[in-house]
Amino acid sequence: MAAFRIGFLPDDPLAASAAFYAEILPQVLERLASGEPAITLIFDPAGHVHRDWREAAIATLAREKAPVRINGIAGDDEAAISASLAYLDSAGGITGQYLPLDSAGAGSVVR
Repeated sequence: MAAFRIGFLPDDPLAASAAFYAEILPQVLERLASGEPAITLIFDPAGHVHRDWREAAIATLAREKAPVRINGIAGDDEAAISASLAYLDSAGGITGQYLPLDSAGAGSVVR
């Protein structure tokens, strides 16, 4: 499974969404065109106001690019990111999901 780190996006959810679709999405589509069977987008943590646009972007990509598996995670704890990537890699039926990570809570469940 390929991992694609999104990096910095604006704090404002509308500006972040616009930046994602204008700048990041073309790069993601290019990676998908190369034949990746699965990709997980890794977002930096953000407040709850970003959840809706991120969920919609991931779900839409997954529907449009099926059977490629596309998921998204958000976090900055490298151990939690690695554990989540390993879990998603082993869970072939999971696609279209956005998973905000909580390194202070449920880490042992994912590991």
